[in-house]
Amino acid sequence: MTYKTQPEASHFIDGAYVEDTAGTPIKVIYPATGEVIATLHAATPAIIDRALTAAKKAQAGWAAMTGTERGRILRRAADLLRERNHDLSVLETYDTGKPYQETSVADATSGADALEYFGGIAASLTGEHIQLGENWVYTRREALGVCVGIGAWNYPTQIACWKAAPALACGNSMVFKPSETTPLCALKVAEILHEAGLPAGLYNVVQGMGEVGAALVTDRRVDKVSLTGSVPTGRKVYAAAAEGIKHVTMELGGKSPMIVFEDADIENAVSGAILGNFYSSGQVCSNGTRVFVHKAIKEKFLARLTERLGNAVIGDPMDPKTSFGPMVSERQMATVLGYIEKGEAEGARLVCGGKRIDREGFYLEPTVFADVTDGMTIAREEIFGPVMAVLDFEEEDDVMTRANDTEFGLAAGVFTRDLTRAHRVAARFEAGTCFINTYNDAPVEAPFGGSKMSGVGRENSRAAIEHYSQLKSVFVRMDDVEAPF
Repeated sequence: MTYKTQPEASHFIDGAYVEDTAGTPIKVIYPATGEVIATLHAATPAIIDRALTAAKKAQAGWAAMTGTERGRILRRAADLLRERNHDLSVLETYDTGKPYQETSVADATSGADALEYFGGIAASLTGEHIQLGENWVYTRREALGVCVGIGAWNYPTQIACWKAAPALACGNSMVFKPSETTPLCALKVAEILHEAGLPAGLYNVVQGMGEVGAALVTDRRVDKVSLTGSVPTGRKVYAAAAEGIKHVTMELGGKSPMIVFEDADIENAVSGAILGNFYSSGQVCSNGTRVFVHKAIKEKFLARLTERLGNAVIGDPMDPKTSFGPMVSERQMATVLGYIEKGEAEGARLVCGGKRIDREGFYLEPTVFADVTDGMTIAREEIFGPVMAVLDFEEEDDVMTRANDTEFGLAAGVFTRDLTRAHRVAARFEAGTCFINTYNDAPVEAPFGGSKMSGVGRENSRAAIEHYSQLKSVFVRMDDVEAPF
């Protein structure tokens, strides 16, 4: 391994790397080869306490700074992320197995966008004046305090920044726990924030599994919890946070529908389906994995999809030509293979793929099932892998009912040339993030999040400010106070 993947230490606390080898070892596996590229240690109770103490101590001084001062530091960090995009993208590829072709344009760059955006609006986070005759009320937008961020393994750099940027812009501090599967990238984010001038203690990274997350979420010093993860994990974290009446943002899973009408541009619809099923080897929470294709164009759609999947370059993720990489872990690969077996057993037609690729690492073929029905397991459960389920439809009302017949509500997409129908369908989707003639675009300027079991709250955009700050109302009376006695 020529690239240094072993970090200076497991944790970043109070502006410096910190180690405690008493913590449970965490082996970092490179998904393309299966080899161990680093070993870290989970946070001990002492490490957790140290991180929270640092965050609590640093927060008040940070909140007392002007938004302009805070924003300047975040924007400087964004510049550093962009300057080091190559190295950060290489590290992200080692961490996740995603191709460099993807990480170089979708990970650190997205994190930088978030830091730049929230750094840019930090100075505008003001309250409001409400005149009431001679009297008035003014509001103050204030920080929540100490925030805990819990990350998922699919976008470690991006998620570390998506949570850090609005939290810090609003004057909070944060303790971030990355996924134990991809623990390396968040440490670099912390390092860069500190280098950009962020005072020590405001962004801390601690490693660990579920018990570390539970210890953070239940600590009395924590005011806010933001999780990106699965619905089962979200249930546990939400319940634990509710015990302490903490603020929460939950960005959870999905089984999102993508509807392709008979008048759709086939090439664009196939592109959307590829982005919504095979980008990141299918490991994206908002993926449109239930693709409803009108019967009139189904076979044409499947033929073109199969043809284009044949163009996927599967290989070394570090090769810029590679466009499809391995699953993040052996465990995730086994889970997805189990779903493929269920799809075949329940009668879906395997159009292409379906097997593990014969090479080292955790590679699966891009897999497409057709003739899928709504009750099949692969149409009901989130697979989180490169498996697309294609379902038939003919009538708009029918497909809308079926598209919304899920406990999830993260995303949804529609492909059609009919402008009126496009907006009508988008309005009828029971999902928080919708797309028309595209899929999985996630600009920082737009709110991102789900409805139903897919979560609460929103990330990105000005909407995220509401979830990392609170309003204080101050009533000012200019005349005398009347009292009954």
